Order: sequence, then C-alpha cells, then structure tokens
Amino acid sequence: MVYDWYESQRAMLSPLAEFAEAASKFYTNPLWPLSQTPGAQRLSASYELMHRLLKSYEKPAFGITSLKVDGREIAIQEQVALDKPFCRLLRFKRFTDDPKVLDRMKNAPTVLIVAPLSGHHATLLRDTVRTMLQDHKVFITDWVDARMVPTEQGGFSLDDYIAYVQEFIRHIGPDVHVMSVCQPTVPVLAAISLMASAGQATPHSMVMMGGPIDARKSPTAVNNLAMNKSYEWFENNVIYRVPVNYPGAGRRVYPGFLQHTGFVAMNPDRHFNSHYDFFLDLVRGDTDDAEAHRSFYDEYNAVLDLPAEYYLDTIRIVFQDFALVHGTWHVDGQPVRPQDIRNTALMTIEGELDDISGAGQTEAAHQLCTGIPEADSTHFTVPGAGHYGIFAGRRWRDITYPRVRDFIAAHREGVVQKVSRRRTA
Repeated sequence: MVYDWYESQRAMLSPLAEFAEAASKFYTNPLWPLSQTPGAQRLSASYELMHRLLKSYEKPAFGITSLKVDGREIAIQEQVALDKPFCRLLRFKRFTDDPKVLDRMKNAPTVLIVAPLSGHHATLLRDTVRTMLQDHKVFITDWVDARMVPTEQGGFSLDDYIAYVQEFIRHIGPDVHVMSVCQPTVPVLAAISLMASAGQATPHSMVMMGGPIDARKSPTAVNNLAMNKSYEWFENNVIYRVPVNYPGAGRRVYPGFLQHTGFVAMNPDRHFNSHYDFFLDLVRGDTDDAEAHRSFYDEYNAVLDLPAEYYLDTIRIVFQDFALVHGTWHVDGQPVRPQDIRNTALMTIEGELDDISGAGQTEAAHQLCTGIPEADSTHFTVPGAGHYGIFAGRRWRDITYPRVRDFIAAHREGVVQKVSRRRTA
C-alpha cells in the first residue's frame, strides 16, 4: 500500500517538476527581455530548486571514458564481463597505442571492487573506480534494482550474495585482489572464508573499507536502529511489494524511497543547508558550486530497491545475531570460518569521523582472520574522513589510495609464495 501511494504521488508531481524545470530555463533565457531584470535570477533559482526536489532520479552512468596514465590520455570502455539476474559484473577496459603504457597496463594487478548493495547504485564508487584505474585492471559489481527483476528469477538472499561474489572471483581468475566498501565487507569475508575452508584458491589480498564486521563496536545510529528493533518489526514495517508498473511486480523489497528517507533523516540540517546554499549559488551565478551540488545529489538521490530476503538476512545475521563474530554463521550448511584464510593478505580501512560504521567495526576482521600472518595484515584510519571520505574525494585520492595501491603491489604474488620465498632465502 505504501509503495503504491508513493508511486501515485510521484506520478502526480512529475508534471509539476517538469513545469518547474521549464520555468527555470525560461527566466534565464537571454532572448526574453525580463530575464535581465533583478528578480529573474531569483525566480529561476527557486524553480530549479523546486524541480530538483520534486523530480525522480534515475541511475546515473559511470561516465568514465578516458584517463591519464603516465601523462598519456588513455581510452576507457565499460564492458559487461558477467550478467546475472541481480548483478552485472562490469570491467573497465583500458586502451592505448603507447607500447610502454600498454605494457604497464597489461602487467597491472587485477582488482574486484564489491560495491555496496545498501540503497545507492554502484556509481557511488565512481571516484574509487577512476582512481584505481590508474594502476589496476578494475572490475566492479553493478547491483540490479530489485524492482526491475521479474519474480520468475526467484529470490535473492545473503547466501546468494555470497555465491555471486565467489562466482565473480572464479570468473576473473586466481590473480585477483578484492576490495569491499561498506556493507559487502561481511559477505565478502564470508565468501573468501568458505573458499579457504574448502581448499580453493583465494584472492591475493582483500581490502575492507568502512564495514560492519563487528557492529557491536562503537555502534552508530544505523547500528542502533537495526539492533533495537525486532526482526519482525523490519519485516512488517519496511518490506513492501513492487507495484504493477515495474518488471519485478509482486516482488517483496525494501523500497529505495524508504531508504532515501532514512539517509536524509540522519542529517536533516546538513541537507537543508546544502539546498539553501545551492539556491544562493544560483542567485549569485556561482556555476561551479551549483554544478557540484547537482552532481552530488544526482548520485545521492538515485536509489534502488533491495530484495527482502537479502535485507532481512543482513539485519538478523549481521546486526542482531552477530553470527560472524560469534562463529555461528552457516552458509548452505557450511560454517563461516575466517580463521581458515591463510593465503590472502588483509587490509582494513576506517574513517576517523565515520558515522555509519563506527570505530573498530572493520578492524575487527583482524581478530577473526587469525590464520593470516601478522606481516600480511594492516589497518589504517583515515584522519578527518567521514564514511564517504574513505572511498571518494581528496582524502581518498591523496591519503588512502596510495596506501591501498602499495598494499596490493606488495601482495601481488600472494601470501604463500612470499612466505615460501622468505624461508628459502
């Protein structure tokens, strides 16, 4: 019922949003004499703000088509490496006609970035991908909006998520490093643990950034909500069926618009001030700051629906039972044993000011992965960084990325080979 109501409201407001967009352009059209009057700029700014508050936001494109490597411009092509019902594995293929640059790119480490399935699209990691492409071959998980997946494809649980990660690792091959950002740190650790327990080849390294490995540590508002409400409360209050106007009609989901409401509710003053500053920038004609606002909210306001099975599994296993840290988690009957990982190096990263994954939650992975040699485990807290500053923006590019790059480079051959070489030296 709530989802149907939301869709009807969206349909009713769509014409008003389009009118506001047209009016905004009208009042800045130099061919119209009144556009030069003092009040025209303010009117145009008011209408554009109205348009952006009322419009629907679709999934943005990655838009990464070129990059500079060693001072040379190289072309980037986005390719679908593997297409699954609930996720596309994307590869960003690099092209150049410079033999030296080409040789360096061919020998670069391969990195699988596991993007979060927690509301926003994988394009939220655009800056992460663009930066990693300087020195790596890059794949990323591009999760599909659950409302776009027909019910004939079946459900999608946390176990299925883990199976997807394992399939992607095997598809890419043994010479891979895995980076998980926020939510996927837990299922990625489970996926690699199960592979290790089964005696399968595991990635050379795993980089875990700002995720709830142990959500009991320094709980945030996000953690408290998940821990203080019962499983039944979530099932009864945030799960709805997709309306008939989508391919996934009838599928049970945690709707994106409810998630977005929660995102905004965490920092309402910050968002109000941001929109007001955007209005003032438009009035002053500050195009650079206004465009930065548009770019941020085009991404921030684009959300997707989560499969109900996966979302409820995450609430119970990660935030209520703490099954990973208690050692009680089983996937398809197999226990999740991080202590069995021996051939994969581990780097954990947290933000000093992270208000989504609190201090110590990601670092807790080291206490679980006791089989990894101490020399192949490291932790870094990014000074002054909030949650998004871990993987995007200046702090990511200038402070965090060089450490990630060097960590991956140091473990290109894997832990076992390095240990063996040290013993025979």
